[in-house]
Amino acid sequence: MSDIEDALRAAAAKVDRTLDELLPKPSGIEGRVAEAMRYATLSGGKRFRPFLVLCASSLFRTNESGALRVAAAIEMVHSYSLVHDDLPAMDDDDMRRGQASCHVKFDEATAILAGDALLTLAFEVISAPATHENPDVRCRLVQALATAAGGQGMVGGQMLDLRAADEDLTIAGVSRLQRLKTGALIAFACESGAILGRASREARQALRGYAHDLGLAFQIADDLLDADGDAKEAGKAVGKDAAAGKATFVSTLGLDRARTQAVMLAEQATDHLDLFDKKAEPLRKIVQFVVDRRH
Repeated sequence: MSDIEDALRAAAAKVDRTLDELLPKPSGIEGRVAEAMRYATLSGGKRFRPFLVLCASSLFRTNESGALRVAAAIEMVHSYSLVHDDLPAMDDDDMRRGQASCHVKFDEATAILAGDALLTLAFEVISAPATHENPDVRCRLVQALATAAGGQGMVGGQMLDLRAADEDLTIAGVSRLQRLKTGALIAFACESGAILGRASREARQALRGYAHDLGLAFQIADDLLDADGDAKEAGKAVGKDAAAGKATFVSTLGLDRARTQAVMLAEQATDHLDLFDKKAEPLRKIVQFVVDRRH
């Protein structure tokens, strides 16, 4: 196992403990939605976005407990998006992270409510004084996450994705779709560390550039997995984009050019980190991990 995989596992363990503390425990008649929230969020996953939060925060010597709360909040938003994406009205997937999707395990109505509750809990967490003592910092976190997750970010990207099968998207169109759907939340994960650390504009811009290229490289790797990956290894269905006729990096560029593009983006991403010297080494290593991943 590589150093970066060890680091991911260690960070995931910390984030999982924080999630377990923050997520509601099932009780009463409404306990079913709490059970679904916990099922969707604590059912595994690499905790890639939380890892970025913790790495970026460490660049500015922020309080780890606050960074863990932000990391947990972003995982709640990510998990909510997966729950809703898997619904029959969206991507209609029955498997997620190697097990039954939330709506299959429970039911569609419960899955919708669980996603809604995860999204709102995320904002409750980052707006609390326990995340940061400075209310201005908390407001900046709320604003940044709202932008990343909303209609001009992840949700807007999902809308574009639903229309992708009916549109003749160019590579620029595919890039915009993925920058919104996947990249916006990755960008928030990186920038949140700078917000917590009240970093300089130069530092925030460097992390923003890093996140932009990393997000696109991440999505190309995801498209490659969907095109030639194994469902058991990936923990979810594969080949669905091609079957649905969706424009992706792979369908637009082809397998070889898509791989080449991912490598180029990885190099660009690491170049943005020169400002931080050796402190950013985990962020550099995660780039290569993303490009090489098989699940």
